[in-house]
Amino acid sequence: MSPEEKAYIAGIVDGEGSIMLIKFHNNQFPAPCLSISSTTIELLQWLKNTTEMGTIKSKKNYNLDKHRDSFTYMVKYNNAISLIKEIEHYLVIESKRKRAKLIIKEYKRVLLEMADIHLLYLKKKKISMLNLLA
Repeated sequence: MSPEEKAYIAGIVDGEGSIMLIKFHNNQFPAPCLSISSTTIELLQWLKNTTEMGTIKSKKNYNLDKHRDSFTYMVKYNNAISLIKEIEHYLVIESKRKRAKLIIKEYKRVLLEMADIHLLYLKKKKISMLNLLA
């Protein structure tokens, strides 16, 4: 991506996007996600084509008389981290820039710590179960 494209994407994220950690499945740790919702499908298709990642999903419109159809562009997991790294420098909204920096710098380290804690928990649980069976 060109610097101009990165800056443009950052502007879209600043205005209409979200940078977050979200659980996509119940048995999973929260994962990085960048999403942008819009009623302009062409914009989201441009994002998908330019970044070469992510998916676009249509959102259910419950009131066709009052609302236009809307769509969400979503990038998850390592692709989200990669895209966030690309645009972080161009983000203007401080809260989004802080969240981007946290995900870039800390997410993988914290995830490894959480996995280690979870493994210790499972080992203790297994030992407890073995003691109950003995």
